[in-house]
Amino acid sequence: MSATETELQNAPSARLKAVLQAQPDAEAATHQHSETQESELDNAVSVIPDGGRDAWLVVLGCAIMTFWFNGFTYSWGVIQAELVQSGFTSASTLSWVGSLSVTICVLLGLLSVRVLRRLGARTSGMLGTALIGTGLICSGFTTSSVGGLFGTSGVLLGCGFSLCFMVSSIVPSQYFSNKIGLANGIVKLGGGIGGTVLALALEALIERVGTAWTFRITGILTLATGMPAAWAVKERTPIRTPFIEWSLFKSLPFVAVFAAGATGTFAIFVPPFFLPLFAQSIGLSASTGAGLVAAFNACTAIGRFGSGYFCDKFGALNTFFCIMLLNAISMWAIWPVSETLAPLIIFAMLNGVANGSFFTTFPTVITTMFGPTRGAVAMAMTVTGWSGGYLLGAPIAGYLLQASGGQKAGNISPYRPAIFYAGGVAFASSAFVLLARLKIDKKLIKKI
Repeated sequence: MSATETELQNAPSARLKAVLQAQPDAEAATHQHSETQESELDNAVSVIPDGGRDAWLVVLGCAIMTFWFNGFTYSWGVIQAELVQSGFTSASTLSWVGSLSVTICVLLGLLSVRVLRRLGARTSGMLGTALIGTGLICSGFTTSSVGGLFGTSGVLLGCGFSLCFMVSSIVPSQYFSNKIGLANGIVKLGGGIGGTVLALALEALIERVGTAWTFRITGILTLATGMPAAWAVKERTPIRTPFIEWSLFKSLPFVAVFAAGATGTFAIFVPPFFLPLFAQSIGLSASTGAGLVAAFNACTAIGRFGSGYFCDKFGALNTFFCIMLLNAISMWAIWPVSETLAPLIIFAMLNGVANGSFFTTFPTVITTMFGPTRGAVAMAMTVTGWSGGYLLGAPIAGYLLQASGGQKAGNISPYRPAIFYAGGVAFASSAFVLLARLKIDKKLIKKI
């Protein structure tokens, strides 16, 4: 199989059609075979209803699931700050707990797709929600045990997160063609709203009932609302995907997007995990720190929803590049000089928008490049590539902070190495996105 044919199979876009049609006649036979495969993919996409009652019910169910698994992840910094202040353990250790859950989430991406294929979207979503709720309730009994937190808030939550994440990332694409960006935006909006609400709710609960009962109450609420939401989610057609498709790595755009996600995730959770501690280092109260996380998460909600519109309007890859560049610039230009509340709010808002947009644009890019069928395995493969960033991203920042003087230094200087590290990997991610974009079309003013 030629490299050109591989690119066609891996990215059935209008632009790639034109590229292939312009190739020499010597490859005409290969192109004819590829065009037949592409036509089949186009026909599969053309029968997608692009909305309808069942479609929007699926979107609503996925949004509620995302409310809990994304919301709690982005609010972990509130619980982390409380446990650090209580003297339970260090920020670097607790950041490993938060990172472990999201690492397991993506590390099990390929396996979760297999479970989704075998059990169906409804059962997979309900199983994932049950694991999240159980993990949170059990965490309430491990607030004096580091090992217990790793097992409950780390392993149990991670397994539940993985199932819910893959269901909410894959199933909506079966119901939408032209409005896939909007649909993904609404689903991911649930996570932004969840982060906003939970950041404030967790802080209020901690003050009133303590950390242990905060975990338990959150778990009970997750089960009470998440299980009916998961029951409403069902696939339109059976999901039939291979476990892994190595041929995708023959496509340079796929490799570049894969690398963009793998590097970008090193920076994703550094701001929400460390904003509460950073706020305390400049003399702000714990409630103000929680408010900053809430503002950050509110802006992730704006980014999650708004980026879906921009993906449909200006192209998913174009949007992806812009938001990763904004993510990097905000961390290098604003956060290191945020010694008062005002610039810190500006940073939280801008970085929150860029941060939230990542989770809407990425699945939209994958679906746009590979279609709903191959997109499932492509999404699982790329999400698995996030494992390193999810596991090591925030802990690396925690160790840099500790090596520079720790969070008790009383100023922001110890935070700067961690901030510049996060901004650097965000810049590297944006460079990979630009590479994928230019490989598909070198004209920058073009919807891709």
